[in-house]
Amino acid sequence: MASYDAGKAEIVNWIRENFTRGSSCLDVGACDGKYSDLLRDYLIIDCVEIYQPNIIEHNLREKYHRCIAGDIADLHYTWYDLIIFGDVIEHMDVTKAQKVLRYANKRCTDMIIGVPWCLKQGAIYGNPWEVHIQDDLTEELFRQRYKGYEILLQPQPDYTYWHKKGK
Repeated sequence: MASYDAGKAEIVNWIRENFTRGSSCLDVGACDGKYSDLLRDYLIIDCVEIYQPNIIEHNLREKYHRCIAGDIADLHYTWYDLIIFGDVIEHMDVTKAQKVLRYANKRCTDMIIGVPWCLKQGAIYGNPWEVHIQDDLTEELFRQRYKGYEILLQPQPDYTYWHKKGK
């Protein structure tokens, strides 16, 4: 499933205002390549996608500078100016998501974390990775589980974009 469209235009504008042309970006859970469609003329953007059929069906290898097949929890990287977790952390258990965000936090200037609230979801289009493990997320639970982030944009009551505090 593609990420939410709500707020995408505002997020793209925020990125263009806060990062210089040619900045490096990692799009985690690229799915259909929406962030590449919106930003590849501005950023050098790589992606990581866990579900192989998405890579093929959505031509991710052509859309991104580099397309990495696999689980973000297993990926080792040194630095990206920006890391985007668009509709990703709800697909992981809390411990794994905390570990992934801690690792990423040390390896980027800023990150964007897009999260739906209290959304139950099973496998979609045969993709078992689409299941929402954290289907209980609320703003309060997010703040308890994931320290060091502040709201960047809340385009609708059940969806919020976060980023590093003070950035």
